[in-house]
Amino acid sequence: MHYFFSIQKKWQLLTMLAIFWFGFMPLANAQDFAACREQFYQGSTPEIEKSALKRASYPLCFNGFAVMYSGVSYTPLWSAEYLTPQRLKQAKTLNRKNDFHEEDRIVDRYRSHLSDYARSGYDRGHMSPNGDMANRNQQHDSFSLANMVPQSPKNNQEVWRNLEEATRTLVSKQNKAAYVLTGPAFLSSELQQVGRVLVPTHVYKVVYFPDLGIASAYFAPNNESGQVDVVSVQELEDTVGINLVPQMPASIKAKRIMLPLNARQASKSIQSWGGESSNSHKAAQDAGSSYGNSSHGSTNHGAIGHGNGHKNGENSWITAIIEMIKQQLLDLLASLLRGKG
Repeated sequence: MHYFFSIQKKWQLLTMLAIFWFGFMPLANAQDFAACREQFYQGSTPEIEKSALKRASYPLCFNGFAVMYSGVSYTPLWSAEYLTPQRLKQAKTLNRKNDFHEEDRIVDRYRSHLSDYARSGYDRGHMSPNGDMANRNQQHDSFSLANMVPQSPKNNQEVWRNLEEATRTLVSKQNKAAYVLTGPAFLSSELQQVGRVLVPTHVYKVVYFPDLGIASAYFAPNNESGQVDVVSVQELEDTVGINLVPQMPASIKAKRIMLPLNARQASKSIQSWGGESSNSHKAAQDAGSSYGNSSHGSTNHGAIGHGNGHKNGENSWITAIIEMIKQQLLDLLASLLRGKG
């Protein structure tokens, strides 16, 4: 009888915990992303299509950008920002102040630490870069480790720096706002680690100009090769298993636009690139138009794999939180049942 009563009390406790977690925690995280929903096209957040990536994920709203952080890889899965010409004009007035710090909103069990990167041979690579930040609060937040991945020095300091500068130049010269999503890809069954942080095999950056009706993505191996490809958004999404921009028209996702690879190219080719943009926009508005899926270079499909179909990503973060909560409740249940009545 005593044992039965003890088990009954444990189930009551679990029920109360479930009500709390499922009833209140998603609301708290909804408010978290609501504060930075302007960073997403039409307010729709990316949708993670591979269940393995959803475990222990944290939606984090920062000043000037938003992150879906993974307690599995100890990196962001993506970092989203809305770049406007005015924002970048303000960003030019700030000098860089390094302030790498751990993210205390993440429980220690899933938090990446400064010690993970120490003497690792990899850079602490920004996903939403310091150079995009318009004020000191945004700049400080950009140095959170929740916005970092281990990047090879050449990839970070040369390839990625050039692509970030090219993106800023496009926004400024076109005088048009862009939605930008940057993140890592883990396309191998055997991944390296620095401390407990997984090293991505590739990094990507989606650049979407909704006013021009065009988008494409940079995709680069995270090594010293200096290689970078430009691919369609559709191809990238199929590769990483994330619907990165759920509300982007399928015709725009399928079209690869040759983005410039550095600021000089962006500045010199801005007129021809803009002309291509206008033609693409006109074609995209034609209800009967469709584009073939163009590719540039090859893609490697591994640990993340393909995503099948695209759903509205408005509440994808809720699914991620529920998956984490389910796992925590199962762990708690097992622990309670192993204990004595």
